[in-house]
Amino acid sequence: MSIICDNISFTYPAAEHPTLTGISFDLSTPGFHSFFGPSGAGKTSLAKIITGDIGGYSGRVATEGLKHLLYSYNKEQLPGWSNVGHHLSRVISSSMSAEKDKLVEIFGLSDCIKSRFDQLSMGQQNRVNLIRYLLQDCDLLVMDESLANVDERTREKIILAIKEMFPERYFIYISHNVMEVAKFCDSILVFRSSGTAQQTVMIHGCNIGKKEILSPTALDATLLEIMNAA
Repeated sequence: MSIICDNISFTYPAAEHPTLTGISFDLSTPGFHSFFGPSGAGKTSLAKIITGDIGGYSGRVATEGLKHLLYSYNKEQLPGWSNVGHHLSRVISSSMSAEKDKLVEIFGLSDCIKSRFDQLSMGQQNRVNLIRYLLQDCDLLVMDESLANVDERTREKIILAIKEMFPERYFIYISHNVMEVAKFCDSILVFRSSGTAQQTVMIHGCNIGKKEILSPTALDATLLEIMNAA
């Protein structure tokens, strides 16, 4: 299984300048990978090209061996009248009920499982949506700021649990949190400031897992490399 982008360029209709120019990279191992960079740099556009939600680009995209591609994003809404537990039970297979209960606990949602979706905070809503996507049949899940408005400690707990529970799945994690990306992601595609000759640079992250000890020296080196590339 792999994700290959070869010389991808894309311009939105009526836009004066291209959003993406000549982007090439490949991801050949499952796990947590990241698109990192400033807002408006093209991270979401590239992710949607990979999942097939945007067409009209030039270049080649190949998702070899990846049949089911899903895209989750910040502020996605669910019916407000339905309580969270009822909604999750409706959209998640009963065969995954044990995994659902485990994720609800890890995600810190046990106390609001009987609440309506519209009664939840934005961070709680994002976590409910993420559980809904994680327990679908997919080979790649794009997490486009899917943990926005969630506190740092809970985000780290969630990311480590996802990496442990779904080791064979590809994730593209779009985030503005450089520390988080450096610590937990394997490959980091850094989107550079506008006007640079090369729009993206690939960096290798620390990619730590549960119970692994992170070397401060390795983290500092990765952070410096990301910031120099941006």
